[in-house]
Amino acid sequence: MNGAQHILEAFHRHNIQTVFGYPGGCIMPLYDALVDDARVEHVLCRHEQGCALAADGYARASGKLGVCIATSGPGATNLITGVANAHRDSIPMLVITGQVPSALIGTDAFQETDVLGMTLGIVKHSYLVESADELPEILEEAMALAQTGRPGPVWVDIPKDILLAQTTAMPNSPLAQPEATCPDVGPAIAMLRAAQKPLLYSGGGISLAHAEECFREFAECSALPAVVTLKGIGNPGKHSAHNLGMLGMHGSRAANRAVDECDLLLVIGARLDDRATGKLDGFAPNAQTIHIDADAAEFNKLRSADLTVRGDLNTILGELTRALREAPLAINAWRKQCQIWRTTGGFQAADNEEPLAPITGPAFVRQLSRVAPDDTIIACDVGQHQMWVAQHYQFDHPRHHLTSGGLGTMGFGLPAAIGAQFANRKSTVINVAGDGSFMMNAQELATIRRYNLPVKLIIMDNQCLGMVRQQQELFYNNRESHINLDDNPDFVALARAFDIPALKIERTDQVRRGIETILAYNGPMLLHVAIARQENVWPIVKPGGSNKEMIDETRRLAADKKEMTA
Repeated sequence: MNGAQHILEAFHRHNIQTVFGYPGGCIMPLYDALVDDARVEHVLCRHEQGCALAADGYARASGKLGVCIATSGPGATNLITGVANAHRDSIPMLVITGQVPSALIGTDAFQETDVLGMTLGIVKHSYLVESADELPEILEEAMALAQTGRPGPVWVDIPKDILLAQTTAMPNSPLAQPEATCPDVGPAIAMLRAAQKPLLYSGGGISLAHAEECFREFAECSALPAVVTLKGIGNPGKHSAHNLGMLGMHGSRAANRAVDECDLLLVIGARLDDRATGKLDGFAPNAQTIHIDADAAEFNKLRSADLTVRGDLNTILGELTRALREAPLAINAWRKQCQIWRTTGGFQAADNEEPLAPITGPAFVRQLSRVAPDDTIIACDVGQHQMWVAQHYQFDHPRHHLTSGGLGTMGFGLPAAIGAQFANRKSTVINVAGDGSFMMNAQELATIRRYNLPVKLIIMDNQCLGMVRQQQELFYNNRESHINLDDNPDFVALARAFDIPALKIERTDQVRRGIETILAYNGPMLLHVAIARQENVWPIVKPGGSNKEMIDETRRLAADKKEMTA
């Protein structure tokens, strides 16, 4: 076999059946090999960034390895944003690119770029293959590395001559993974028992470790009041009685207040990101911290922990659950207080019942949550709509909520929804986008049409960059700068140009029927939702501010009135 054929054999050994790519000169030997191999489904996206983000969405929704392929030069550089997105959110991904022939590397050859150098900061590891004989072993190592420990993207750059070269080399048998051993959780249990106001804080590491079931058993057994990060949404399930919701910049007042008043913070699979913590010296000021994670690099990075526990989350959660079943925590007063905050400080905004009233973002998302099936997968773009979904949609599983957390990549949602639909052929997959984000990768409508994917597309259109406009309003004296998108295309006509049915709604009385129509349609369909330009996401914490200084609409109006009076 030549190098290209070895790549396909590696896919077969690891049961990789779907890959996302775009051909070009230096990766052409691999595409030639695909002609003779029907076992691998290659999805042709319409931009390399779309390939990377689709592979990312595939991995998030399935828990499996995502694979994207591109050629050298601009093909590789177009992948970079999507790969950086996967790296920041620890998504397992194998990235394969062609490179100019070995003899031309370093000569500024046509479509040559230093992929190895450019990608070192956005991958777990990056390879430049130097001989055909080492390719099979590199592929095995790359796939294992992408999926073990803390997951992430691994990039393999392969010169064209190596893809064409014959080799009989075969990879060694994979090393057996040692059985996970549990670190001593005794000190953590002792700290939990000593605390009067302990709080459970979980993030995206729960689903990355496939620890959803163990986490829910622990959460139910401990009955700890709980908060989640943006990537931890869905960890407790939609019916959890103790979940106070998302914390942080756009978190619930209940969640942020519980963090502010707790005396012990049990952090599991989260990295204490700045959007979650706000100003660090004002974050959980009265609390000791237990930090549990698979990656020791996250310990003490932003906040010093009183106790760190590194290991497999399933094993650790199992031990914690067993210990608490023997002797439950006596924190009833704290639980009752958190329930009061949950009732008064959650995201329970009232829906506008006036039929002819304009559509509001939160009310639309709540209606979508009520109508959509429980196993619906929502792939969000980035902006105000992303926060409304995080606040108001009731997710029953973290893999149902696909969102760009660490990088905040506009244009993520549409290709991510494509990847999720390939990973879950029978599930309802919805891309919720803003008008700005949607235009970042609108070319992927052609991918949806090519494969007749039944992805549902929702554009919440306020004809501006809403999140930027909101911060300019609140924190830059309402000095708007380059946020108008009032020259947007007719999104209904745009969808129909790709042979995708579409409709537009503008009033409250059209919302339910619009949602039901796209969900009932047997194929892809777009719903264009007009919302008010001036609508904001509430509450909000000023960037760099403390979470306890949340601004909501009532406080904002009161401040404006006070200023006018003065």
